[in-house]
Amino acid sequence: MKLSEIKPEVRKMAKQAQARCQMRFAEIDAVAEENTRRVLEAFQDQRVSDSCFSGTTGYGYDDLGRETLDRIYAQVFGAEAGLVRIGFVNGTHALTAAMFSLAGPGETILAVTGTPYDTLQTAIGREDKAFGSLKFYGIGYAEIGLAADGGPDYEKIRKETARPGVRGVMIQRSRGYADRKALSVEEIGKICELVHQVNPLANVMVDNCYGEFTDVVEPSHVGADILAGSLIKNPGGGLAPTGGYIVGKSKLVERAAMRLTTPGIGGECGSTLGNNRLLFQGLFLAPHTVAQAMKTAVFCSAMMEELGIESIPEVEDKRSDIIQMVKLRDPEKMKRFCRGIQAGAPVDSFVTPQPAPMPGYDCPIIMAAGSFIQGSSIELSADGPMRDPYTVYLQGGLTYESGKLGIMMAVSAMLED
Repeated sequence: MKLSEIKPEVRKMAKQAQARCQMRFAEIDAVAEENTRRVLEAFQDQRVSDSCFSGTTGYGYDDLGRETLDRIYAQVFGAEAGLVRIGFVNGTHALTAAMFSLAGPGETILAVTGTPYDTLQTAIGREDKAFGSLKFYGIGYAEIGLAADGGPDYEKIRKETARPGVRGVMIQRSRGYADRKALSVEEIGKICELVHQVNPLANVMVDNCYGEFTDVVEPSHVGADILAGSLIKNPGGGLAPTGGYIVGKSKLVERAAMRLTTPGIGGECGSTLGNNRLLFQGLFLAPHTVAQAMKTAVFCSAMMEELGIESIPEVEDKRSDIIQMVKLRDPEKMKRFCRGIQAGAPVDSFVTPQPAPMPGYDCPIIMAAGSFIQGSSIELSADGPMRDPYTVYLQGGLTYESGKLGIMMAVSAMLED
């Protein structure tokens, strides 16, 4: 199917759905404007110039762009220090480095939002003593689930955080492949306040993936001690070719840098190989790009309502990440939805997604992603595990217009005879 062949009934449905979204779109635009102001002000305060865009090779000593970008990220996120590096191969890598900044041998990290992403399980070392994992180095791990309403279980957090040896508390802001809501910055702030009250020795880390710039404040503005995320998600603005970031207290960021490189070097080395301009420009565009992704998700929710399909969050709900859950409850519908998203992509639109095994997951995964950057989650994609209730997780959209068309293609595919 081509974009020009989208069914007339789908076009009519899209017009009705978009009309329902206008109030939410206006709210999203207001958030984007405030976040753009904060980013632009940081660029100006840190005296960004053309010389920041030159890359370095070899050791990467005295890289003006790298050092300036670290300070910009720290300012934008309201933190003491930043570590922005193309040497982080993905978000999991950045998160792992941040986790190792929290605790040492004999101490414990407590996850307070349930089981983290599947891909972090090896880093934790829960199933076996994987070489280099937290468990391998004698760092303990424990977790508690969310409350019945899907929010933080504050009483359990109070009790478990006070246990001897707990030195790190980990919060996953977004939902991953879990059937749960994303945590708001306000909820994260309450957790931080509680943890610091009952255990002053514990630092709070937030997995900020998918959440950056969805609100006018970040977790580090409300008490989080360290944040980590991926540059090929929200903060890279669709331009960063790879990498991750960590921001937070100077001491914790320094520890994470030594996990990324080696003790004694930390963040002092790391050539940028000509990528600085893309990282700067991507961050500059990020508030606007995230707004486009959020509008795409809101439109998707409205379209699913037109079809009578459960979708979370709903149109009117406040959003704390860019992910839209669509509970299709049918494996064939899930395949068709993903194939429609792929057919509406600018890259690899001719490819037909098929469920396949993927490292770190216990069932086949289907993924639709025709992106300019491999694995980029700020570009329109849809994926999910092929298991009941056959929920697809949609995220991204560099422009609302292209995201809207992609969803219309997905709906058309589902309605095929």
